[in-house]
Amino acid sequence: MKKFVKTATQVLTGVSAMLCLYTGRALATTSVEEGAKIAKADGMPSELLGENGVISRLSTIVLLGVGAISVVMLIYGGFRYILSGGDAKKVTDAKNTILYAIIGLIISLLAYAIVNFILTSVIGVQNA
Repeated sequence: MKKFVKTATQVLTGVSAMLCLYTGRALATTSVEEGAKIAKADGMPSELLGENGVISRLSTIVLLGVGAISVVMLIYGGFRYILSGGDAKKVTDAKNTILYAIIGLIISLLAYAIVNFILTSVIGVQNA
């Protein structure tokens, strides 16, 4: 009797799950693409790659942010260098701040160039 109840419960659960899935599919009147178009806000890019694609915009924003931070760190290192007063440790710290800011800027520019190279040569998308 226990085995019959267990088997009946499993069959009933499976049939119920199938009905729920079939009903959900039957009620879905639009496709996934149509749903994505409906959910998209005005001005939001619809493609992932390309001149106005998400990757292009994201890499441009990240490069702009890293560039701004690098300029701020260069100015900060310059002020530290000016205000060091000849102390060897403070001068070294200021030079290191300037050096690391320049290295960070170079790495971010190289990363941007690598992303553009991959998008244009491997995928064949023109990235602005």
